[in-house]
Amino acid sequence: MNPKRTPLLTTLLCLTLLLVPCAGPWLAAHAEDSDPVSFNAGQHAAVVKISSDLRPSPSADSQARTWSAAESVRAIVQTEGQPNALLQQFLAVREGRVLRRFNSFRAVAVELPADALAALAELPGVRYISKDRRTRLLGHVSLTTGTDAVRTQPATGGGNYTLDGTGIGIAVIDSGISHSHDSFNDSNSNSRIVADVDFTGSTSSTDDPFGHGTHVAALAAGNGSIASGAYTGVAPNANIINLRALDDDGVGTTSGLLGALEWVLDNRATYNIRVVNISLGAAAVDSYLYDPVCLAVRELVDAGLVVVAAAGNEGKNEDGDKVYGLIHSPGNEPSAITVGATNTFDTDARDDDGVTTYSSRGPTRSYWTDTSNVVHHDNLVKPDLVAPGNKLVSAQSAGNAIVTAHTDLAAYSDGNPDHAMMRLSGTSMATPLVAGAAALLLQANPSLTPNMVKTILMYTSQPLAGFNMFEQGAGQLNVEGAIRLATLMRTDCSSGLALGDSLLTGSTPTHLTTIASYQFPWAGGAVAGHTYVSGLELITDYQKVYDLGTMLSDGILASDGILASDATLYTEGILASDSIWTSDGDPLGNGSFFLGTGILASDGILASDGILASDGILASDGILASDGTTTTDTLTGGD
Repeated sequence: MNPKRTPLLTTLLCLTLLLVPCAGPWLAAHAEDSDPVSFNAGQHAAVVKISSDLRPSPSADSQARTWSAAESVRAIVQTEGQPNALLQQFLAVREGRVLRRFNSFRAVAVELPADALAALAELPGVRYISKDRRTRLLGHVSLTTGTDAVRTQPATGGGNYTLDGTGIGIAVIDSGISHSHDSFNDSNSNSRIVADVDFTGSTSSTDDPFGHGTHVAALAAGNGSIASGAYTGVAPNANIINLRALDDDGVGTTSGLLGALEWVLDNRATYNIRVVNISLGAAAVDSYLYDPVCLAVRELVDAGLVVVAAAGNEGKNEDGDKVYGLIHSPGNEPSAITVGATNTFDTDARDDDGVTTYSSRGPTRSYWTDTSNVVHHDNLVKPDLVAPGNKLVSAQSAGNAIVTAHTDLAAYSDGNPDHAMMRLSGTSMATPLVAGAAALLLQANPSLTPNMVKTILMYTSQPLAGFNMFEQGAGQLNVEGAIRLATLMRTDCSSGLALGDSLLTGSTPTHLTTIASYQFPWAGGAVAGHTYVSGLELITDYQKVYDLGTMLSDGILASDGILASDATLYTEGILASDSIWTSDGDPLGNGSFFLGTGILASDGILASDGILASDGILASDGILASDGTTTTDTLTGGD
C-alpha cells in the first residue's frame, strides 16, 4: 500500500486561536442527511418525485398499481421556487386545498385526492412530494440517548421521583441565552436561568442575538413544554447559568473565556454549579500543559466540577478526506470530557448510528517545544465519547443571526416566537447532551467525583462498529446505562475512599442496554491518556484516579509499546491496552488493530510521518496542522 499524504489544511482556522462555537451559520453544509441517500434534482433527473409511502399498493387482481379516487391524503409539496398560481389552480380543479405555507422552505402542506398525486408530480416547478407524516410527541433526543428510560426513579422511603436535573446548576459558556424562550421556565413559569454574566464587553444584554447558546442550553436543559414535549432536553429542570463569552457575531476571546471559567470557580457554591458546558473552542496549538484555557479547566475539575467540551468539527478537509489530529482546545485537556458527534439518521434505535464525517478526530496535536527546538506533541486519545449531534432541533432565540442568514434552519413554529425551534448540527450540539447526562448522574448520586462521572459515561457507552477510538473514544452516550450504574454506587464517594474500597451497593449490573428494541453492549472501559483502560474493577472497586486532583491517565505509562499501571492508583484488575482499535461493536478491545499506543507516547512523532493507519489515510504529521506559525488573539465562532 502506498502512503497517501493528505495535504495540510488550507484553512487558517485550524491554525489560529479562533474561539468558535462548534456549530455555526454554515451548518447546512456540514450537516449530514438523515436519509443516507441524498436527493439532487440536477443529478437525478429521472428520480421518482413521490415518496414511497404515498405510492399505491398493487391491486388484488393484477400487478398494476391503482389509486383510490375516494382516498384523501395529506402531503408536503416542495417546489423549485415559491408555490405559484398554477399549483393553486391545480388544487382547485382536483378538489384539493392548501393547509399551510412554508415560504422559507419553498413548500406547502396540501390535502387532495390520492389519485391526483401522479398528475401533481408532473406539474412544472414541483420538486418532490412526501407524506405529511405523523410526528411522535416523545422527543427523539431524550429517547435515543436512553434518558426517557430512566426519568422515573425510586425514591428513598418509597414512591418515585423524576430524574430531571433538579437542583443541579449547569453553566453554559456560549453566545448568551434567550430569557423569553419558554424552554427555560420551571413548572411555575419562573425562569430557570438563575444568573447572567457577560464576558464579551458588549453593550448588549446577555440574551442571544447570535443564536448558538440558546440552542445549546435547551439541548442540555430545555423543559419540553413546547410541541407536547417533542423537544425535551436531557436535564429539563436543571438550573442554568448563562455566561456570555461570544458576541453578536459568535466571536469571543481567550480572555473572555477565562473570565467565564474564573467566575464559575468563584460562584460554584452559590448556584450549585456541578457541570460546565463549553460548546466552543480554539485551535489546539499549545500543549494542554501550557494552554491557559486547559489549565483553567483543570482547576475547575480539581475543584469538583464536571467540564464538558466539544471536540470540534474538523474531521475532514476541503476535499472530503478524513483528517486526524484536529481536536480543539479545551477539548484537548485530559480532565475535560471531550465529545464528538454522531448521526442517528432520525431513528430512535441505535443500530444505524455512526460518527459524523465532520466530527474532529484525535489524537490531540497540541504541543510544546524544548530548548533544542524539538517539538513534543501531546497525542492523547480523544474524544472521550460521542453523542447525537446531527440536525438536532432545539430552542431558537428570536431574530438570531444564524437563522436570519439561513432560514432553512428554522424547524418549528406555532406563531409564538418564544416557542420557535431551529435545527443545527455539530459537536456543539452533542456536547450539551453529555452535560445534561452529567447533571442527571449528579442528581442521582451527588457524591460522584468528576472522574467518576467521566468513567461512568464512557464505561456504559455503546461502541459503534466500524469507527476507531480516535473517532468515537469509548463509544456513544448511553444515559440509561450510566444512570443504572450510578444509582448502584455508594453515596459517599467524595469522602476520601481508599484504593480498592467497594463501590457497588448491590449486584453487578448487566452490561447491556436496550433502546427502541435494539440491544447493545457497554464499552466496559474508559479512555485514559495515550491508551484506554478496561476491567470490571473500574466500577466495582474505588480507583485512586477518581480522587480530586488526579486524571484517569495518571499512573499509566506508555513508552515504546510497553504499558504499566501504577498500583497505588489502579487496582491489579485494570488492564491498560497497548493498541488503539477499530470497533466491531463489542466491548473495548474487540475489533481490528488501528495503531499501537507506543507510537502515541513516543515524544511527539506520530507514526513517523509516513505510516498508514488501517483505513488508508495517513495518520501522521503530514495531515496534522498546529505548527504554531499563525496565531491571533481572536477566538471565533463556528467550525
